[in-house]
Amino acid sequence: MRLSTRIALAVGATVPLLVLATGWLLLRLVAADLHDQQDAHLRERATTVAKDARGLLRASAADRSAAVEQARQRRLFTSALDVGVRLIGADETFTGGPQPDAGAPLPSSAPVPVTLRADGHSWRILSTRVTGARPGVRGTLWLFASDTAADTQLRLVRRRVVSVALLAAPLSGLLAWGVAARASRPLRRLQRRASGLDPRSSPARLDHTPTRIAEVDDLAHTLRTVLARYDEQAARTAEALATARSFASAASHELRTPLMSMQTNLEILAGHPELAGADRDEVLHDLRREHARLLGLLVMLRDLGRGDLVEADAFGPVDLADVVEASTEEQRRRHPRALLSGHRAPGLRVHGWEPGLRTVVDNLLVNALVHGHGEGRPARVEVSLRASGTDVLLVVDDQGPGIPPELRAQVFERFRRRPDSPGSGLGLTLVAQQIALHRGRVRVLDRPTGPGTRIEVALPLVDGVADGGGTLPLRRNWMIEAADRPQEFHKDDS
Repeated sequence: MRLSTRIALAVGATVPLLVLATGWLLLRLVAADLHDQQDAHLRERATTVAKDARGLLRASAADRSAAVEQARQRRLFTSALDVGVRLIGADETFTGGPQPDAGAPLPSSAPVPVTLRADGHSWRILSTRVTGARPGVRGTLWLFASDTAADTQLRLVRRRVVSVALLAAPLSGLLAWGVAARASRPLRRLQRRASGLDPRSSPARLDHTPTRIAEVDDLAHTLRTVLARYDEQAARTAEALATARSFASAASHELRTPLMSMQTNLEILAGHPELAGADRDEVLHDLRREHARLLGLLVMLRDLGRGDLVEADAFGPVDLADVVEASTEEQRRRHPRALLSGHRAPGLRVHGWEPGLRTVVDNLLVNALVHGHGEGRPARVEVSLRASGTDVLLVVDDQGPGIPPELRAQVFERFRRRPDSPGSGLGLTLVAQQIALHRGRVRVLDRPTGPGTRIEVALPLVDGVADGGGTLPLRRNWMIEAADRPQEFHKDDS
């Protein structure tokens, strides 16, 4: 059912009820006014005929002639005009004019006008005591006014109220339908525009011109918001599917070599049960190394996929000094021969995803520990954390052979690693991914105090320009493409 039809039916049902309620109140007021008029007329007649009633009682008490008594009766009835009169004396009752039958029971007294119903008629009655100076002059004067005229007027008003109510129902319904149809025209236009939209098959979106009708404009804004969220979720779903496909493709491609190497070593062990000593130890060492590489590759691919799919509500204030401290202590336990040193300023908070920030620090330290040492020397790594303007700077220095300037951008690409590297080639890709998600910058530099590599990460402080930021890059496809092309994060080659 259309909105205009609903409004028309509601108005068509409500208006007659309002008319009837108003008519009932009007009837009560008209009835009260008519009774007030009748009562004022009765009081006026009572005052006028009281003197004649007293004279009639005196004549009756004095046993005057019938002619005198009749003359006084005529005078009494004449002064009463249209009001019925009943004078009840001590020995005789005089009646004249319109009034109820003599057998109709009267109240004991009616000093104020009251209504009497008798023989199907309604009367307004008033009584007053009549007394004289002479003994025996005492009686009750009753006055009667018919309610017929008042009842006729009330019935007329009642019929007109009902007629107006019956006429108001269709007229008010039609008028309300016309007004509602005109008022809902912008809503119908919005409905036609919205009904033609299909987010699955067309990129067209709602084109709405403000109508200055708050409800319609708010609904259009809500529809636009819903469609925008649909587009965003559809894009995220497509990215998630692409990430899953890329994960499967990358895993099948990169895991083929270690799996084939492990299969070869297992076949050597199975085909040469007599193999022992240094040869057997070498095969087992190769198996352990390939197994570790296989496990590390799967972990890295999982972390890369998590970074592509993380949502903005997972971000919050993070104390970066605590993250660096925890990562440093873990790497000291895993590499007891390495020398890890540095200084960290406390209370440096960033708006970030704590697991992602921990991934950044872990991979930077592991990369420095694995590659940041010379032949036969333990790794020496320095880690520093300090504030720089509106950013916090994380600096990791190693004393390895360094990275040539022309190769520094490539180290962030997927599966880029040195031929003798035991890693998966995804560690620095994860670093670049998380720095992009956190709106930061990463640079590969020369170590300023000697040979080696410096990697510098800058992240916005919570108190800086990115305070409370909760948005993420619209395009996140580190699992799908090389990191340096689609992500547009800052990499300084100098």
